Amino acid sequence: MSTDDPFSRRPPSLGDMRSSGSQATVASREAEDARLAAAVRGQRAATEALLLELLPRVRNLVRYLVRGDSDVEDIAQESLIALVRGLPTYRGEGRFHGWVDRVVVRTTFAWLKRSRGREARYSEDPVELLTVPSDEAPADEYLHRRHLVTLLDRLSTEQRHALVLHHVLELSVQEISTELGVPFETVRSRLRLGRTALRALASDAEGPEGETA
Repeated sequence: MSTDDPFSRRPPSLGDMRSSGSQATVASREAEDARLAAAVRGQRAATEALLLELLPRVRNLVRYLVRGDSDVEDIAQESLIALVRGLPTYRGEGRFHGWVDRVVVRTTFAWLKRSRGREARYSEDPVELLTVPSDEAPADEYLHRRHLVTLLDRLSTEQRHALVLHHVLELSVQEISTELGVPFETVRSRLRLGRTALRALASDAEGPEGETA
């Protein structure tokens, strides 16, 4: 993303919301792989350690997808249960965190479908941000994510979901179309409108000298 025009290609640093992993050494990566394999086999200690590590990622992704904090903990707990149930089916194809994100997204969407209308009722409630800093995330990154969440809360649900799936999970337009069950062109339209709205909101939030109000 160009530093001269941060809005030229995507919303302001939306990609920074990705829950990127640490730069692990070969030895630590092997240890992580061994723990994951043990969790897939159902070993309780390995599973609990894995879930504890994943919790900030899960809570952040849920918070990116839903408006307000009222139900984040409940959805995150449902997501962790879904992950435990799904672990025996994980075959190591693709990135593990990518698989985790898909499970969390589908759990969140299922919850929203069951609770249709709740977001509308909570849309005017005060927002107490529940983004969770990870061990690798510096304080300024955490604050930046908090700011982005406040902007996402002001978008439509459809635009919000399209932006998060595209810029955070890095899904293609076709993959989002399949995931959401909506036409390809509809996804493209939501992304275009969402970027425009997010740019406008980010601009309004800046002070007279470019400082965030």
